[in-house]
Amino acid sequence: MGAQEVREGFVRLYGAEPEGVWAAPGRVNLIGEHTDYNDGFVMPFALPHIAVAAVARRTDGVLRLHSADLDSGVAELRLDDLAPGSDGNWTAYPAGVVWALREAGHQVTGADIHLSSTVPSGAGLSSSAALEVVVALALNDLYDLGLQGWQLARLCQRAENVYVGAPTGIMDQTASACCEEGHALFLDTRDLSQKQIPLDLAAEGLRLLVVDTQVTHAHSGGEYGKRRAGCEKGAALLGVDALRDIAYADLDAALARLGDEEEVRRLVRHVVTEDQRVEQVVALLESGADSRAVGPVLTAGHASLRDDFRVSCPELDLVVDTALAHGALGARMTGGGFGGSAIVLAEAADVETLTKAVGEAFAAAGYKAPRVFEAVPAAGARRLS
Repeated sequence: MGAQEVREGFVRLYGAEPEGVWAAPGRVNLIGEHTDYNDGFVMPFALPHIAVAAVARRTDGVLRLHSADLDSGVAELRLDDLAPGSDGNWTAYPAGVVWALREAGHQVTGADIHLSSTVPSGAGLSSSAALEVVVALALNDLYDLGLQGWQLARLCQRAENVYVGAPTGIMDQTASACCEEGHALFLDTRDLSQKQIPLDLAAEGLRLLVVDTQVTHAHSGGEYGKRRAGCEKGAALLGVDALRDIAYADLDAALARLGDEEEVRRLVRHVVTEDQRVEQVVALLESGADSRAVGPVLTAGHASLRDDFRVSCPELDLVVDTALAHGALGARMTGGGFGGSAIVLAEAADVETLTKAVGEAFAAAGYKAPRVFEAVPAAGARRLS
């Protein structure tokens, strides 16, 4: 749904024109999974799929929310009643942003908001972050809060962690707020320093496919939280602030110090090697090397997520195995895991064959047909009108 349609929907709902229309994208993560809440490195880029919001201010302490994508009416909330854990519906994401802004001392007095999104929900492509960031950006502009993209991302992460109760890291919101068209974002999640890395795979005859397994996941579920708690335990046992502080060269010694803590050892090994894989991909892309060299790094990342972090699932493994068997240069799951999407790096000439092979493999396994589309680095959050 485009800006004009969302604007018209706002008028039908609220009987007046919005003060503007904003957009924020979903993201796909090229490399760097489950490193963001360990103060590590990530490398996402924004997708063309966006959440769009038409918004107008209110002065009476009321927040009205509506989604064009759901069969539900307008939700009306009082700002003074917003509290963590008070809302188990989709409205918790935009309401949590308003709560986080107000808690940080920003004078937000209410809003009418109409939303629509093309970011697939539950696909590991950050549909919730897009929803949060588009609301944050709109309120930042309308209330003249003067916050930068990284600051909005921090507030959106707090909304998701505390208000929604999902223990996610900072990557998704930062990617949505800060990515640039034609680039991947090399992000240090400790200090939020950023570097835009040019990424034009098409110029090299390559494509990056996203394969949505249509197996949905929920970050607020217990397994994601267990992984995060295990990483924190590993850092404590090793006497560091976060697993990012374990150098790749020191990994074997660190694992030896963990003794019989086998589960923690696996988590530590994944995070430390994954940080190294991010740096490896950045070095490859910045050196001007053939981007095909990135493929094996992606595949190694999947093996680590599958075997050490144990967040893959049969559908994701089937995508990766099938794609590699039919000529893919590399493939891995992307996102939090337990479903969602995989990415496949392939020669442009092989896309049709790969897509068909994955579809046939899913049919043979009795799985729902996957959704496949090309991922091209798109623009981050912005005002549309």
